[in-house]
Amino acid sequence: MSDKIVHVSDATFEAEVLKSELPVVLDFWAPWCGPCKMIAPILDQLAEEMGGKVKIAKMNVDDNQATPAQFGIRGIPTMIVFKDGKNVATKVGALAKPQLEAFINESIA
Repeated sequence: MSDKIVHVSDATFEAEVLKSELPVVLDFWAPWCGPCKMIAPILDQLAEEMGGKVKIAKMNVDDNQATPAQFGIRGIPTMIVFKDGKNVATKVGALAKPQLEAFINESIA
């Protein structure tokens, strides 16, 4: 797992995501989720490649209940892009790297 990925909890969500100077892609996931495991290495790669442009963060929905509930997370993986503390885009489900990269680039442009 990339050391460029930030693990966020309900307690650190505001500081790490809402107050981030960079746009943040927050991946809501769980250890038992197959599609979440499929996109994990892609997120690792994007965290390396897009470092400085965007922050990639992950939140385990099993360990953190408040934030997923606040954003109405029903299925995982769900990725939400936050820019200037606002939810600007949401994508549910696993994507291939080109689609995920395009989604992030469109969201932070």
